[in-house]
Amino acid sequence: MPVPSHPPEVKDDVTLARYPFLPQATDWIRGMAVQHSIDLNELLDGTWMEKARQRARIRLIDSIQSKEGVQVVGGDIHTQEGRLIEAFSFYYARLVMCASEDERLIARWAQAEAARAEQLLIQDTTNLGLVANTYLTQIEDVGDSMASAPATAGAGMRQLRQQASTVWRVGLSDFIEICPRITGHRWRLPNVDVEAGWVKLHDERQYSSSAKLARLLRERIKSAIEAEALDKMAEVTTDLAVRLAEPVGMVRNLMANKASEAIALVGAEESDWPPCMQTIIADLAGGVNVNHFGRLFLASMAATLALPQEACVGFFRGAPDFSEATTTYQVQHVYQHEYTPAGCGKLKVNHNCPVLPGDNRTCDQAWMDHPLKYIRATQRWRRLTAAKDPTPEPSAGEEQDTSPS
Repeated sequence: MPVPSHPPEVKDDVTLARYPFLPQATDWIRGMAVQHSIDLNELLDGTWMEKARQRARIRLIDSIQSKEGVQVVGGDIHTQEGRLIEAFSFYYARLVMCASEDERLIARWAQAEAARAEQLLIQDTTNLGLVANTYLTQIEDVGDSMASAPATAGAGMRQLRQQASTVWRVGLSDFIEICPRITGHRWRLPNVDVEAGWVKLHDERQYSSSAKLARLLRERIKSAIEAEALDKMAEVTTDLAVRLAEPVGMVRNLMANKASEAIALVGAEESDWPPCMQTIIADLAGGVNVNHFGRLFLASMAATLALPQEACVGFFRGAPDFSEATTTYQVQHVYQHEYTPAGCGKLKVNHNCPVLPGDNRTCDQAWMDHPLKYIRATQRWRRLTAAKDPTPEPSAGEEQDTSPS
């Protein structure tokens, strides 16, 4: 479902600085660049843009290390300098991501920026509708959640009416396109209120209609940020890539460390795990939205290998849609029902086998048709290798030589 071709006009500079990814912000930022003589050289190396680059590095670090995405706290966007820093820090961060030429890094950064936008929009009642009309083809404000309360209600009811939030409804086409990317029963079509082509986002006790709308917008914003970055990746020249090598290296190292931490959660025995399992863990740690089959396979493998449930939940923390409560419940379900991990054939059909012929000697064997066979084979090979070339331990009273050779 394409976004509206004619988004609403935005004249407020503060709003444009707060949401620099908006398509309406492009001309505004271009005008700011002309007004303040900010060219590419200034953005990359100039003293005037040093604070913007510092803020951009924080955005990039948050995109890798923070579960909540890019932190909302930034400069004071009610000042001109603050607006410049916030807007151009986004542009600089996007340049770094494009220069990385790494689609997984770009996806994780886009997810982090979209998560930041979601947090802002939940509180930003003034601009929620404007942003919604930018990314959704059908959106309506259908009144307050307490609008139907009788006028004769007591003081308590009147107070609730004053605290009531706006109730929104979105077009069925928008909802159907977005909701499969979001986990949770409330986002499944049989569980929502559908009427005349609209889906009403009801208020819940701890999940307001506005918060639900912000959650839907997060998916559209992520897709838009990611698509634009991928398009601009082709424009990165060799000279620009060299000039951005330092921040690109910083982000790549952070991502590599994150993946290593996830794989090493349960100690040394991870060396026996099959490539499919290790790849899914690394992808999740890198912010890749692994499909349902891959997630179920990982949980069932963890259960079969008797890994702690907490460790299994930890594998999913980097997922774009991670929820502690939902993931814990689903992992418990897999462990309790002792799901059998899928074999190699099903993993290939569902695009969860990363190995091509010739990539892995063990996987190339004719008898290799299940990841558990891979584990048993690698363990057997390690035992045979140790038996052929045992390393003698020092005798009692002997000192072991630990000096470098």
